[in-house]
Amino acid sequence: MAPVPISPLKVGHIDDVQELRKAKSKIPERFVRDITERPTLATCSSSSSGIPIIDFSKLSKGDFDEVLSELVQLSTACEEWGFFQVINHGIDLSLLEKIEKVTKEFFMLPLAEKQKYPMAPGTVQGYGQAFVFSEDQKLDWCNMFALGVEPQVIRNPKLWPTKPAKFGETVEAYSREVRKLCQSLLKYLAMTLGLKGDVLNEMFGEAVQAIRTNYYPPCSRPDLVLGLSPHSDGSALTVLQERRGSSIGLQILKDDKWVSVQPLPNALVINIGDTLEVLSNGKYKSVEHRAVTHKQKDRLSIVTFYAPSYEIELGPIPELVDENNPCKYRRYNHGEYSKHYVTNKLQGKKTLEFAKIQTSNYN
Repeated sequence: MAPVPISPLKVGHIDDVQELRKAKSKIPERFVRDITERPTLATCSSSSSGIPIIDFSKLSKGDFDEVLSELVQLSTACEEWGFFQVINHGIDLSLLEKIEKVTKEFFMLPLAEKQKYPMAPGTVQGYGQAFVFSEDQKLDWCNMFALGVEPQVIRNPKLWPTKPAKFGETVEAYSREVRKLCQSLLKYLAMTLGLKGDVLNEMFGEAVQAIRTNYYPPCSRPDLVLGLSPHSDGSALTVLQERRGSSIGLQILKDDKWVSVQPLPNALVINIGDTLEVLSNGKYKSVEHRAVTHKQKDRLSIVTFYAPSYEIELGPIPELVDENNPCKYRRYNHGEYSKHYVTNKLQGKKTLEFAKIQTSNYN
């Protein structure tokens, strides 16, 4: 049974990390991680050179050999990494700059202004800390602001801020372009799985899209805290944009080591979510990832989550199940999984157990 959400975390000077930073306070115990969770050098790898890079222009406009080569790289990225960077994605760079600008302006508003858009219990929209369900749960060194974008029915107009002036307009324009990119990527991902290019987009129905912006202020003791707890995403695709000049914060779990990801200039970092792991019957992996903090530099990220309609029933695609690849996940309603995801704290890939068929069931 899912835990009952507590009242939304009351964001004030005590627990808002920007306010803590301004006050130069000692790190409150609520943020200090157990020793086993702390980001130590022993558990981290500094190299991100292996993160696959996909040239979207070659997929969409290349000749036969270029398309084939990129599709092979895309398939390998999804199987072995669960993450890849997309260059030449076609989204106007001025729009990337605009979304970074209004997002930073929002986080720099006085706390009282941001508190006008509080995150309600059991939801992930608004300003505050998501996935907090108990008074003794450790908090992330991060301020979040999230909005449902599509379909219209998931929007909460009261949470769309009036300041900065062009925030809503910019989010709309940015989200439209990211939606097009996700639809294109799903087409190519279907091809890499040996399926018709339109099968995933048609299966998704009216896809759900949300945006979450994260601000990680510098932290005087980055060795004690986490910017964001380890987790995999419940979406099908996640699109990450980082403000240029941000500290390196994203880390992915690869071969039991945390690997830091350095985003390329103007690139977008894409990762596979739980939904695509289920649809591909485990061929493509939703990978555990987290965020760490920096002593001097802040970090700003803009994250888009793209997933099927809540009304869709999901399970492994039949063409990807056979004697050599038995069915690993049960069928379920995507809305039920989404509710399960947002009413549980972030704990690695534990949420995906909701859909897994236990090995004993094969006997």
